[in-house]
Amino acid sequence: MSASTAKDFRVAIVGGGMCGLACAVGLAHRGIRADVFEATVHLPTSSPKFDQVGAGVDLGPNALRALKGLGVLDAVLARSDEAQQTARRMLYMSGTGAHEQVYDYETSSVFTAADNGIGIYRQSFGPVFLAAVLPLLPDSSATHFNKRCTSISTTASGSHCIHFADGTTHEADLVIGADGIKSISRNALVDPAKRPLQFTNTVAYRGLLSTDTLRQESVTSAVDTRLCCFIGIDKHIIAFPIKSGKIVNIVAFVTDNSVSVGSGEVTGPWVKAVPQQELLDSFDGWGHDVQAMLKHMKSPSKWCIHALTPLDTFVRGKIALVGDAAHAMAPHLGSGVGQGFEDVFVLCELLGHSSTNLSNLEARKNEAILRGQAVLKAYDAIRQPRANMVLKESFRAGMIYENFGKAGYATGADIEGHLAGIWEPIWHHNLDEDVAAAIASLQEQGSFPAVTTGF
Repeated sequence: MSASTAKDFRVAIVGGGMCGLACAVGLAHRGIRADVFEATVHLPTSSPKFDQVGAGVDLGPNALRALKGLGVLDAVLARSDEAQQTARRMLYMSGTGAHEQVYDYETSSVFTAADNGIGIYRQSFGPVFLAAVLPLLPDSSATHFNKRCTSISTTASGSHCIHFADGTTHEADLVIGADGIKSISRNALVDPAKRPLQFTNTVAYRGLLSTDTLRQESVTSAVDTRLCCFIGIDKHIIAFPIKSGKIVNIVAFVTDNSVSVGSGEVTGPWVKAVPQQELLDSFDGWGHDVQAMLKHMKSPSKWCIHALTPLDTFVRGKIALVGDAAHAMAPHLGSGVGQGFEDVFVLCELLGHSSTNLSNLEARKNEAILRGQAVLKAYDAIRQPRANMVLKESFRAGMIYENFGKAGYATGADIEGHLAGIWEPIWHHNLDEDVAAAIASLQEQGSFPAVTTGF
């Protein structure tokens, strides 16, 4: 963790989700005060609170390392419903017939305990994460509720002014946009009229089942012990254990490939409850284990999966995006949350460096901004290529799953050929080396003092 001195810049974080709170804690550990602005409504029947929605969250080893670097991993694991970190390698099976094994990722590569991850029920992970990280925030890190950002402007002095729906404003030197897939902060970088956020033509039906129920239905697939993927043409199902193996999280994906991605928009809510029959009809003809699981998803929720087209930059002026605000991606590699935590770790390390100050957050236009001397540009140079790589690979993974049975994807050898090595660049990445490279670049360009050695 980088050493830090008192900073001469004010930081505001838009969004109090997982990335926003992790960022606030990471900055606090580096001696930097941050104001967090969360849009959650103060309900009359409860105190103000952060709100987390979703189903299962899969945290790979890279995500856990980032959380450790931010100083929150131990606190999160201590409150988690997972007894221990486990192997999260995918077992692929045919969705139809007897669910014959297609490809076992675990046996195809060399893994160690350092490659383990965890799967957590997101609706428990949200409160767990909140309960774990809020005590880590010092009193100086303020959290503000009922603050829905509507826009961000730039003042004459070069600072940024955040405008909220309640008519109030807040001025900061640095704004970190952690406001998720429907980010307003992103509008400061990309014209929303260009529709960077697109419907992927994929919907996901989500549900939870007890492992006891699956045993009673004679389900023999290893969904209670392994991360399993049932694959087939234009659809696939992910199932994996959470809550220490007591519950299986199920996500059933269906894609309409008759239209191009981005050609249409979803009207109405992106998430809604649907009749079970819609789900059953979508997987009519699939095998016994799939049918047994789906018939017990009595009230499935249907999610319209959206993703960003890769952004050219995550930074503009002194506004930096993290998490889904920067690179909302399809969930097919289970790596979206982890990439957000990586963003936060790298950004906190650079901001906390002893040489970082207001003058070098953003180089002046008449100086060396094009040579990448600004600290925020150094963050962008590290994170934009990597996160966008994972975004693209996530989309490709979904395509591979849902091409099984077509020419070039018809056998286990075909699938292995397409998928082999897809996770290693995500899981085995060294964030400390990223930070060191960014610092070296800043030193070489003169934004940070050069390191001198004596004899």
